[in-house]
Amino acid sequence: MKLITVKMPDLYVRGIDELVKAGNYSSRSEVIRIAIRELLKHELWGEIHGEENGALLNLSQVGVEDEV
Repeated sequence: MKLITVKMPDLYVRGIDELVKAGNYSSRSEVIRIAIRELLKHELWGEIHGEENGALLNLSQVGVEDEV
């Protein structure tokens, strides 16, 4: 995995911290990885609606599922 730095509003950070504190996720990183994975599934790979399109990548094709 690569380390990246992201700036975000305090409100987002507090929300992420609440999710971790509640025990829903193990870390801030996990929350962010899951959120980004879901965004990419919806916006880029079209998996939310089960779209079939040769131009869209499947998660298994890029090996993302193994890393998250």
